[in-house]
Amino acid sequence: MMFEANTLAVIFVSLMGFAILLYAILDGYDLGVGILLPLTQKDDSDTMIASIGPFWDANETWLVLAVGLLLIAFPFAHSYIFKELYLPTAVLLISLILRGIAFDFRAKAAFTHKDTWNKVFKGGSLLAAMSQGYMLGMYVMGFESTPAAYGFSLLSALGVAAAYAYIGACWLIMKTEGSLQIQAVQWAKKTGVICFIGVIAVSAVNPLINPDVYAKWFAWPTTLYLLPLPIMCFALFTYTQIHLRKLPAKNDKGCWQPFVNAVVIFMFCFFGFAFSFFPYIVPGKLTIWESASAPESLSFILWGAIIVVPVIISYTVFSYRVFWGKVRELTYH
Repeated sequence: MMFEANTLAVIFVSLMGFAILLYAILDGYDLGVGILLPLTQKDDSDTMIASIGPFWDANETWLVLAVGLLLIAFPFAHSYIFKELYLPTAVLLISLILRGIAFDFRAKAAFTHKDTWNKVFKGGSLLAAMSQGYMLGMYVMGFESTPAAYGFSLLSALGVAAAYAYIGACWLIMKTEGSLQIQAVQWAKKTGVICFIGVIAVSAVNPLINPDVYAKWFAWPTTLYLLPLPIMCFALFTYTQIHLRKLPAKNDKGCWQPFVNAVVIFMFCFFGFAFSFFPYIVPGKLTIWESASAPESLSFILWGAIIVVPVIISYTVFSYRVFWGKVRELTYH
């Protein structure tokens, strides 16, 4: 299977984007559940952990895949990005390790220590979300070392944490019942407003600080073609807020809609972000074609991707199919 160098670069950046999007959705909701974890409601904490128990570890596979694709397909970009984001990447890895430790130890440690591990799980989730948001902000700012870049990155950190909490609350509405579901509805209402404000803020700031992004979004007739994207995103936020007022409904009708809407919102935001920076993989510095590996290497690696990616998708779909439905009591084996 032989492709031109430019085609191979597009294929691999598309695969990497696909992995990042799935990571943001799948690990996003389980990080969100961790962020929302109540420290004073032990039964609710157990139920919330149980709702992500079968999935959370496998969800991180998509992050590993995305970073692996960046390394092997775009080594120059990998080197540049992680050189600039060394510290927040270290914080992210430490926070993910803390989550993994806390998940197991909260059940196996003495009962008196369970609250401590709940705090570690919640803190690790929040730290992971904020570090990802900070990295995203620095990426958008072109890795500038200025007060404005740091300020925007902190804003982005809060925005991503709110977005994860939003999709996490929507997940809980779909997976839980009773008082916890009612509480999840309230969480979704509050975090939805914060998430919407964050999306508006980033959408407004990004074109202002990146002239190329402004030119792409506001060039005629491109603006006309792109206009449905923010309109649909706004409509989904509005519809979801209205729908949340009707939940929980009789026979749990429509409990899945907020989560599906949140997933579509994430997709719209990601597509808008990808369009803003394509073909740059490092904003304003490196394009995908300048940083791509040799075509011979990419052609060989593509065979591995053709095998690996469908396998990951298959076991992900299978695991969600097996553990579908309302959450059951958390058990460890």
